[in-house]
Amino acid sequence: MSTPLRLSATQAVVALLVLSLSGCTHDRGSPGPPPSASWQWDPFLDTLQERTLSFFLETTPPATGLALDRWPSSWSPSSIAAVGFALTCYPIAAERNIIDRTEAANRVLSTLSFFYQLPQGTDPQKAAGYKGFFYHFLKPSTGVREWKCELSSIDTGLLLAGILFAQSYFDRATPVEDSIRVLADSLYRRTDWMWFTGGRRGIVTSWHPERGFGEHTWQGYTEAWIMYILALGSPTHPIPDWYMFEWYENYKWERHFDFEYVAFGPLFGHQYSHCWIDFRGIKDRYMWGRGIDYFENSRRATFIHRAYGIANPQGYRDYSGDIWGWTACDGPGDTALTVDGKYRRFWSYRAREVSPTWVDDDGTIAPTAAGGSVAFAPEICVSALKTMKQRYGTKLWREYGFIDSFNPTFRHPENASEGWFAKDYLGIDQGPIAIMIENLRSGLVWNTMKRNHYVLTGLRHAGFSGGWLDTLELKHSTTH
Repeated sequence: MSTPLRLSATQAVVALLVLSLSGCTHDRGSPGPPPSASWQWDPFLDTLQERTLSFFLETTPPATGLALDRWPSSWSPSSIAAVGFALTCYPIAAERNIIDRTEAANRVLSTLSFFYQLPQGTDPQKAAGYKGFFYHFLKPSTGVREWKCELSSIDTGLLLAGILFAQSYFDRATPVEDSIRVLADSLYRRTDWMWFTGGRRGIVTSWHPERGFGEHTWQGYTEAWIMYILALGSPTHPIPDWYMFEWYENYKWERHFDFEYVAFGPLFGHQYSHCWIDFRGIKDRYMWGRGIDYFENSRRATFIHRAYGIANPQGYRDYSGDIWGWTACDGPGDTALTVDGKYRRFWSYRAREVSPTWVDDDGTIAPTAAGGSVAFAPEICVSALKTMKQRYGTKLWREYGFIDSFNPTFRHPENASEGWFAKDYLGIDQGPIAIMIENLRSGLVWNTMKRNHYVLTGLRHAGFSGGWLDTLELKHSTTH
């Protein structure tokens, strides 16, 4: 990329910090390497993965691919992030012989064809997106914007991650698979990442046709890593490499329960990008200075959540070493009650989080927090999932595996005998569970994405090196 490196005073400080950390090792607090492969083949994971994959296979219309945000609510829009997860899950279902490759390919082709023809433009009522991006929620009947939701940079990033996975997975010379690769290429290449910066030094979180860009850009360690990698790898509308200095500026290297890590409270921030990118052994400028990789960082975050469950500093019911996990999820409602003699505030949908400096916890636990971390820490995540299933039975575990969330502490005055359990499954819960089980067992999604030129280019422009990335580069240079 030709954009010159011009650093502000703050960026210069960040750059010097990164350089000063190079060669230093800060590996205190490691929970140790993941255990042996015996965890990968636990029969419970077969059942959980098959039920979770069936959520997308049975609730998503094959003709459009508009995966639902939630089910079985009487009505739900489609979530474009859920579509990205669904596109990744169809090949997994084929690999697990739940459907055959032909059905998986046809589902993907129908989805990409439908999205490619959706109207793009500034009309707030008739468009599905603009500048290659899509609105967060789409009408399940037509695919155009639902409510007055935002054009979402991160949700488009998650959608495109699924699209590019499909592009690399369906590599056979057949008319259907050829069409998948071409459509995936067109959908990715038309995404104007530079436009979504709004003239700032980072990608803006949102845009509305009624009022333009939102106030905030994506900075600091979040789930948006995958989005930045795709934006940096674009051959048509890339962002400059030096935008990454703004990204690092708000990193928080902290210590919690004897673990040092780059902090982010809800576990989805430690999971979403890892669904597609194998961060084991590769490091960016920041992590070379810290002596760990982002996989290890997510492993530590997972152990921190478990440690918080054991400590249970606010005294919520049922928290333990096998009942834990905080992330974005539904909740009992925005209300307050006196429970067990203590005044408690509860919330509806919200990102529950646990970090050294900020805790948002109302007693609500989301099984996807442990489920989406099985590849990082199977020895604690599988046990937690089994315990939750056994303890709460069909109130929590149903036809598609775990429902979104539950709160053992909440006691409604009209039903004080038991806690609260969500009614719905959420697409953005189901996807990480199914995908990370597969990455634990076979590395399918990770290894497939290593064949995608756009992803590899994005990783290199983001400053990643080492491990499998250097091996691929060396192999490429010696064969050409």
